Amino acid sequence: MPHSLTSASTASLRDDLQAKIHLMQGKRGSERSLPVLPSLRRLLPGGLRPGAAYSIQGSMSLAMALLAGPSLDGSWCGVAGLPDFGVEAAAGFGIALDRLVLVPDPGACWSPVIAAMADVLSVVLACAPGKVAPAEAARLGARLRERSSTLLVLGPWPQSEAVLQVNGYEWAGLGEGHGHFAKQELELEIALRGNTRRASIDLAGNGTVELSRHRMGA
Repeated sequence: MPHSLTSASTASLRDDLQAKIHLMQGKRGSERSLPVLPSLRRLLPGGLRPGAAYSIQGSMSLAMALLAGPSLDGSWCGVAGLPDFGVEAAAGFGIALDRLVLVPDPGACWSPVIAAMADVLSVVLACAPGKVAPAEAARLGARLRERSSTLLVLGPWPQSEAVLQVNGYEWAGLGEGHGHFAKQELELEIALRGNTRRASIDLAGNGTVELSRHRMGA
């Protein structure tokens, strides 16, 4: 089962997280990139970069898929500000629930709570609370780089390493409330380091078909 925590204070949250993860082998001090699932490797060939933030728009399934790669590799992960986060769906993607920390409601001090989670977790998935000031995002970015943590944000985020936008989806294989996905295809656009790509990816399989690519602003 995942570890669920409240956010009474950032100091107590950090202490609780450290207590929950006392068997963890310490924060990774290297800059080794975090792996992604096979279906995402052509879109993110270098994996997820420690110290970076990624903006995910239009799909919780994509967010879970991005969280699954590091989790399958043994990383501790966290989810904040998503009280309806589906742990059964997460487990279906391969996310290890015994290495998952949930903070359903970060409260008013969103950034300090995320920073406290980044102190001890390799990857944090969070829902941004509306508009975030660039200065606030910059402070959190500095914390991420200091701790070599990766932030996945549902929604817009200033100074993102990449923006992944889902423009459409198609699935097959589910019956009326039962069964397994045989196909979970997303029409995806990714803006990364000055380039944009459009691709069709199947989260239920291992294939990625690139459709087009162009310089941003072209």
